Amino acid sequence: MSTIGSKWAILLIGLLQERPKRFSELKREIGDITEKSLTSVLRELEKDGIVDRIVTPTIPPRVDYRLTPLGHSLWKALEALSSWAIENHPAVSEARRRYTDSAGEQIR
Repeated sequence: MSTIGSKWAILLIGLLQERPKRFSELKREIGDITEKSLTSVLRELEKDGIVDRIVTPTIPPRVDYRLTPLGHSLWKALEALSSWAIENHPAVSEARRRYTDSAGEQIR
């Protein structure tokens, strides 16, 4: 529960249910996640058996992430919540920006 309750896990599971994706593709689709956070959440999901990390031995190595069968079963349970998170991610990000901006103005 702690892994799927993290800030980004449900969004990542929702994105990966579509098809396997590379790290840079996930980063680009989410936008405001740091590389450190993305790496951390992907490692936790991999550790819990929800995500597989597939390394293709090319130069440079290609790394893709995909949901495992366990991850797909989790997706079925999280689908409505994930859809909400994906659809509302821009609105939540904007609300956070407005909150941060107004909190800064209140301190001044």
